[in-house]
Amino acid sequence: MKNFKMIITFFILIILYMYVANLTLIPNHIILLEKEDYNIKKFLGVDTIETVSTSNDSGNTRNIDVTLFGTKVKQVTVDTIENVQVVPIGKIIGMKLYTNGVLIVGMSEIENIHNEVINPAKSCDIQEGDTIVKVNNKEIENIETLKNIVNESKGENVLLTLMRDGVILTSNITPVQTEEQEYKLGLWVKDAATGVGTITYYEKNTGSFAALGHGIIDSDTEKLIDIDSGEIVTSNILSITKAEINNPGEIRGTIANQKTIGEVSKNTQFGIYGKLDNLTSLNIDTSKALPVALRDEIQVGDATVLCSLDGKSSKEYKIKIEKINKNNNYDNKSMLIRVIDQELINQTGGIVRGLSGSPVLQNGKFVGAVTNVLVSNPEIGYAIFGDMMIKEMRK
Repeated sequence: MKNFKMIITFFILIILYMYVANLTLIPNHIILLEKEDYNIKKFLGVDTIETVSTSNDSGNTRNIDVTLFGTKVKQVTVDTIENVQVVPIGKIIGMKLYTNGVLIVGMSEIENIHNEVINPAKSCDIQEGDTIVKVNNKEIENIETLKNIVNESKGENVLLTLMRDGVILTSNITPVQTEEQEYKLGLWVKDAATGVGTITYYEKNTGSFAALGHGIIDSDTEKLIDIDSGEIVTSNILSITKAEINNPGEIRGTIANQKTIGEVSKNTQFGIYGKLDNLTSLNIDTSKALPVALRDEIQVGDATVLCSLDGKSSKEYKIKIEKINKNNNYDNKSMLIRVIDQELINQTGGIVRGLSGSPVLQNGKFVGAVTNVLVSNPEIGYAIFGDMMIKEMRK
């Protein structure tokens, strides 16, 4: 009898766990395009009831009550964006990103004034990829601020406030005095990142832009850079290295002496986003706005990719959409694409670094942006859905 009760209890706990897990997976906030319906997973005893609906110039908001056997357990806010149109751009731009604090990219040993080799961070809870946001509760804006505060410590123990994977933690470390009468932590840090890529689109209603279709990763830590601010600038193309099998090509550009054309506010796994201030420098014609395709409207078959290989004008090149993963909401590989335009293949070998963010167009609509290349075949790559970029921008 005792064993029977334990079995029953075990099964009840499993059922409760399944309900809690599934309810937790239902998001608190959903963003939809016009004519796109929300898809909240229902299961035994779970239902949804729309309670409030309000409208504004850009769309409407609904509150959806999620109930479990008639009792409200959660409320979901659903924002619908109406009449979404964007101006596809497809031009190479430069980016300057400034970190929130300074990013730790390495650790080293230091020789002190007694000729002893010491690694100050060895026994501390510090890792590559951590961001130093404060030292002794003073905010760190850049490397220079960090140097000044560490030197002011005169070798006394300092308290670092770190950000690691979105979690704040602290660690104590003792600076080491060098023969040059400086105090150092034995940490290699950086406070900015630069590069070139393709700007995807401009949205006239909000003055916003999207670029890349993927996030900017630090080359040392291989983690998404947590930015505080940033800017995009015009860029001159220096050269194009053609892609080959197992050898990705790239578009090399310079951002030296270029014009600032916008501000970056977000670096996410689905692209970088911000406000565009200078439309003239990119020759953006706002009358060429296109609607954003719903996933059900995207078809396997002919499409085009819009990109600039001379740094001046953008041109459409033929591609084929070979596979579509309509349920993809978790990464930037929503569509498998193949370059079939011989002119583009002759110039680049296919998809190369720098073309990430190039808009994908089909049937007069913006359907997404190029994001990745298959190293084994540079004529094949991936693209992200356009609706994912719009939603990420509006978060």
